[in-house]
Amino acid sequence: MQTITLNNGVAMPALGFGVFQTPPDETRAAVDAALALGYRHVDTAAAYGNERQVGEAIAASGLARAEVFVETKVWISDYGYDAALHAFDKSAGKLGLEQLDLLILHQPLPSRFDLTIDAYRAMETLLGDGRVRAIGVSNFMPEQLGLLMDATTVVPAVNQIEVHPYFRQSALLAYDDARGIVNQAWSPLGGITFYRDSGHHSTLDDPSIGAIAAAHRKSPAQVMLRWHLQQGRQVIPKSVTPARIAENIDVFDFALTEDELATIDALDTGRRGGPEPTAITLESFGRAIPEA
Repeated sequence: MQTITLNNGVAMPALGFGVFQTPPDETRAAVDAALALGYRHVDTAAAYGNERQVGEAIAASGLARAEVFVETKVWISDYGYDAALHAFDKSAGKLGLEQLDLLILHQPLPSRFDLTIDAYRAMETLLGDGRVRAIGVSNFMPEQLGLLMDATTVVPAVNQIEVHPYFRQSALLAYDDARGIVNQAWSPLGGITFYRDSGHHSTLDDPSIGAIAAAHRKSPAQVMLRWHLQQGRQVIPKSVTPARIAENIDVFDFALTEDELATIDALDTGRRGGPEPTAITLESFGRAIPEA
């Protein structure tokens, strides 16, 4: 497994395993399979409701704690300084871990950015105390990142964002790269994309990606993951199907040409599939995160 060095020197696997929308009763088996196949990074979140099952799988894996990079997220309902400290306690308790490798803010909260800043300051405290090894954000745009960095001390190590061939976010990628923030791709295969002007319903069916896949005797999913990796992004594909979990990690034995990378770049539609970061409010998206 290749690694990416974060801006504080912590090494993170270049490819991880995501459990977004994976039901709790399926999470344990999926993470079991991923760890057995060689994944060494698991990305979960308080809002996913499956941190406990992720922790159970890691505990049962037989792997040393230092071998598995564990990432989770604080939900907007737990923003604020004291609330975010408690959010860490809730997540760490469910995961069964004393220290987390990466803790990030799940969304910006533009309507209460004071709470966003206070939550990040709490994560700076956790970092200083050694309870987390790195901190970051998710779905932050340049304006929000600028406001956050002006008000805090630690530059985020990671910005987890929607990025895939149909929505590349080139300006945001460049902004993060210039500041030493690793771009981490959620939905790296465009799984949330159900439409496109050209009529293709999925990146997996795109003829340009399909032609590149055929040339390398790889699947479209493998080509897209390779595209991310060669451009310096960390990726967290998800699946509950063992064959696809195995396929997604089998991407380190081939390389795309510069022309192939450019062909995939050119597929960008500029159309976001997930929620607009500026539209996140407590009234619309807030919900209590259970204590246990």
